[in-house]
Amino acid sequence: MGNLGPNFTDPSSPHAGEFQPLDHEEFRRQAHRVVDYIADYYKSIEEYSVLSQVKPGYLLASLPKTAPSEGQRFDEILGDVRRYIMPGLTHWVSPNFFGFFPATVSSAAFMGEMLCTAFNCVGFNWLASPAATELEMVVMDWLASMLKLPPSFMFSGMASVPLFSFSFLWTGGGVLQGTTSEAIICTLVAARDRAIEEIGPPDYHDYTSKLVVYGSDQTHSTFKKACQLVGIRPSNIRLIPTTAKSNFALSPLDLQKAIKADVAAGLVPLYLCATMGTTSTTAIDPLEQLVHVVTEYNIWVHVDAAYAGSACICPEFRHCLAGVERVDSLSLAPHKWLLSYLDCCCLWVKRPSLLVKSLSTNPEYLKNKLSESNSVVDYKDWQIGTGRRFRSLRLWLVLRSYGLENLQAHIRSDIGLARIFEDLVRSDSQFEIVAPANFGLVCFRLKGSESKRTEALNKELLEQVNSTGRAYITHTIAGGVYMLRFAVGSTLTKEHHVVAAWKVIKERAEIVLTTEDRNQIVNL
Repeated sequence: MGNLGPNFTDPSSPHAGEFQPLDHEEFRRQAHRVVDYIADYYKSIEEYSVLSQVKPGYLLASLPKTAPSEGQRFDEILGDVRRYIMPGLTHWVSPNFFGFFPATVSSAAFMGEMLCTAFNCVGFNWLASPAATELEMVVMDWLASMLKLPPSFMFSGMASVPLFSFSFLWTGGGVLQGTTSEAIICTLVAARDRAIEEIGPPDYHDYTSKLVVYGSDQTHSTFKKACQLVGIRPSNIRLIPTTAKSNFALSPLDLQKAIKADVAAGLVPLYLCATMGTTSTTAIDPLEQLVHVVTEYNIWVHVDAAYAGSACICPEFRHCLAGVERVDSLSLAPHKWLLSYLDCCCLWVKRPSLLVKSLSTNPEYLKNKLSESNSVVDYKDWQIGTGRRFRSLRLWLVLRSYGLENLQAHIRSDIGLARIFEDLVRSDSQFEIVAPANFGLVCFRLKGSESKRTEALNKELLEQVNSTGRAYITHTIAGGVYMLRFAVGSTLTKEHHVVAAWKVIKERAEIVLTTEDRNQIVNL
């Protein structure tokens, strides 16, 4: 093995020339360089085009076809990050990023991620890393308390029932998943297996082919994928249409009709995914009414509050979760709005035993007395895979560093900036608001005299705005209406960024609109 250079081993070291993947002094030097690089990146981030302007294949054509046979200097590698990687990034942390729901960052979360990476704990069970397991239990209860979730979702409170000395059956609790997709898959599997066990059909395949799941046509696309992964027939996935009249929320009456029709057809209602803050328009499904509809059918109710759920740490938004005490599970992603780097998704369940029953593995090499006595939580049995990162360390630092009041202020500030943008849109007669501006998202569009022309105008406006590199927005279609999305929430975004983005939109609208378009809009 050749000398990997001073990036791995100081030449003055007595071990110079030996392969040392981790030398603590060289690590210190390199880490300082990277932290400086990152700090400079955040400082100058507005200099970069928000949306990457590279062409497909740019990196494949620029980098060597094979890895180097000998190690290269760290300075050279970092230089190539600047030269090749940076141009191909869409800058999610840019204050001018208004496209998707944000991937928030913070100093505290970054420090937590550094520690998480440094410790490199693989906390699949309690014994593998007691601190990783128990800190996760603590922060899940902390956040549950901030959200004012009922005790049935927490380890503390009504959270455990002693069976015998040092043994507990957890009757509620939370786990950190990577994404909402994983949370939905895990709860779907648990719901499916619960239904099979309760009814106990003689023909497994025949029974599972009758299972039906429900959501709205605004439910995240990952729901359909998750259903298919756990064996739900595509024909048994009910994505109930929503309308502008209901603000694109799931109608309890329409849900009830769908369930009754399925029962009459001999099918078995299994699972409802209700959403608090849909991706397209941040619609809020009326949870309390929906739960009332499904109660008699023993349907598992999951609440996907990935983005907007974080707002419920503010008392003025907590009503959006009214009825949550009657659901089976709830997921929320702190990486979207609680300043925690990707990936971090909180999943709370009322009956963790159902997850464990469906997802547990018990190979001989992982067996130990504590696990077998049920006196500890083994998080490998609460998720799809076995290995898991020390994510709770990152969330713990965020909650401790900022506290409830600062996190509330952060969310209120983003919502206030969205209201500023909404007012700017309303002040211009050429534009209109298309859906209620809930939380930090504003859905708007240029007006037009007829739908095809209006859609074409807004598609062109979208391309024009994003091509400038000065702002990034996205689009959606809800109720058959093409609209533009302006999502506020990047950690670095201030009022002047929102105002500047509006100026870009106005400038580009002038390019898009013809004289005929303007005349038609005036007459609308």
